[in-house]
Amino acid sequence: MDTNTAPASTPHLDRRDLMKLTGAGAAVLAATPLFNLSHAKAQSMPADWDKTFPKSEKVDHQKVSFRNRYGITLAGDLYLPKDRAGRRLAALAVGGPFGAVKEQSSGLYAQTMAERGFVTLAFDASFTGESGGEPRNVASPDINTEDFSAAVDYLGLHPSVDRERIGVIGICGWGGMALNAVAVDKRVQAVVASTMYDMTRVMSKGYNDSVTLEQRTQALEHLSRQRWDDAANGTPTYQPPYNDLKGGEAQFLVDYHDYYRTPRGYHPRAVNSGHSWTRTTPLSFMNMPLLTYIKEISPRPVLLIHGEKAHSRYFSETAYAAAAEPKELMIIPGASHVDLYDKVDAIPFDKLTSFFNRHLAA
Repeated sequence: MDTNTAPASTPHLDRRDLMKLTGAGAAVLAATPLFNLSHAKAQSMPADWDKTFPKSEKVDHQKVSFRNRYGITLAGDLYLPKDRAGRRLAALAVGGPFGAVKEQSSGLYAQTMAERGFVTLAFDASFTGESGGEPRNVASPDINTEDFSAAVDYLGLHPSVDRERIGVIGICGWGGMALNAVAVDKRVQAVVASTMYDMTRVMSKGYNDSVTLEQRTQALEHLSRQRWDDAANGTPTYQPPYNDLKGGEAQFLVDYHDYYRTPRGYHPRAVNSGHSWTRTTPLSFMNMPLLTYIKEISPRPVLLIHGEKAHSRYFSETAYAAAAEPKELMIIPGASHVDLYDKVDAIPFDKLTSFFNRHLAA
């Protein structure tokens, strides 16, 4: 099937229509498929270093796995400070960006925070990377929120972790998942959302809430009928490849391409580095607002970090307005959305360290 057109049995919506109506086109960037996604399996866990960032000599690294409450086995990278000397330490669960894998941005955050004295766990979301779940490359606001709590389960049982001192870091689309998880998971003592997307908002309302009711209805009509095609075929249809620049794209799309499709951040297992989500992935996101209960994170602290020049900055600003105290919004001068994925001179690691040291103190 031509992935750039809708199935014959559904109203025609081309790639640009889907981007406009669901917001998913820019948020779940992908590129030319490297293999048949409908038959993709969870990847094996290699023992060699396969990250997009250099290995630190200050931490011990372990490949680990654990199960969420839906029975899906998640794969993670555990980072422990070498100088831990048998002490029980504060710990951080780290996830994101949306469509990335633990070998990219979340791993960089995790390893860096482990250098600063925390036990950290970067993990792949259900249905992606080395984690389990079928079909491949599908996302869920509920299951992916649960993935964070499953990471907290794992950390709380680890002998090097003080389970009363666990925090969470969510990056990009997983910033919204992190806030959603912490609202209900009272074991988490502090949360940071960096360069945050609210994926339910962007998929249901488009960028800057620009989608009309008529456009939303049209998108849902298309996605609903897509289910019949998928059921008839016995396998999901995948979205058109994104991130394959043709010229004239908005700067933030160019920025995504520069991270996911170049040696800077490319990883073969990442959805955003040459693959795509199922066409019907937006359905549950369009019907389940993530940040409904953000106020219930209080009295635990929230830190939102965003780039001054990020196209997505409004997500953090409105989340900050909706959250209860204690809360803080930190704007990084001159930074774009993607700068906070991997540019260590832009990511405020000193701020992250002081925030968690203060709120996860023994």
